[in-house]
Amino acid sequence: MAYRLFEGKEHAASYVKFRTSPSNELVQRLIDFVEKQEGKPLGVAVDVGCGSGQGTVLLAKHFASVLGTDVSAAQIDMAMTHAAAPNITYRQSPAEQLPCEDASVDLLSAMSAFHWFDRPRFLREAHRVLRPRGCLALLNYVMDMELHRPDCGPDALNQVCKEFYEALRPYRSPHLSGHSIDLYREAFQALPYPDKEWNECVRVRKPMPLSSYVGMVESFSSFQALLRKNPQEAEELSSNITQRLMSVMKVTSPDTEVVVEVKYFYLLACKPAED
Repeated sequence: MAYRLFEGKEHAASYVKFRTSPSNELVQRLIDFVEKQEGKPLGVAVDVGCGSGQGTVLLAKHFASVLGTDVSAAQIDMAMTHAAAPNITYRQSPAEQLPCEDASVDLLSAMSAFHWFDRPRFLREAHRVLRPRGCLALLNYVMDMELHRPDCGPDALNQVCKEFYEALRPYRSPHLSGHSIDLYREAFQALPYPDKEWNECVRVRKPMPLSSYVGMVESFSSFQALLRKNPQEAEELSSNITQRLMSVMKVTSPDTEVVVEVKYFYLLACKPAED
């Protein structure tokens, strides 16, 4: 079954404000793979589990039309408000039942969402909607992000970050078992497509206020699970981590900028011209 964890309006709003999106360089890797298989121009892309649409907008720069889908009405509302473009449409839809004709899609992507789907059903649906030589792109990043600041040693900062992640680990969804990367690796190995690519570590660095880093971690499913179980404990954990990071940085404002290093991994695959 698919897991539905990000549907509330408040959680959708936190996605708009805090969730990171792939870098232009990383998106270009997807585009290069698709163009290698199909050539130009690129027609139709579908971004599944699009959330508030950050990744959908990145695809819109390269395709004639892009459809963003998500099972959450609140996420779709946020996407339509905050991540619109003339060639983008959004539809509420489960990942396993896409509103697409057979063999109609040039790129089917899922950015930080595939691990929540009914993965076998989704992969069958992907095969149905992809054109011959159409491409599948599944991206995600590991939770263990690292912080960098020129005048501050990274070890001290990231020790605090590690304690943040460890405190949230007991609240991680059992659906994800050990690490989500294992689910993507298994999908890569199981896909019968001969043209496919796997990359376990693409490092993306993004400057942002310290408060935005904390807000991003707060948007994760594990923190949200703690928040539902014990709001006071969740608030105290977040506040304590923020104060400790500020102490290490020797600053007094959570708006102080840090560089957040996010480690992405991805699966790219091309549907054969003939089944």
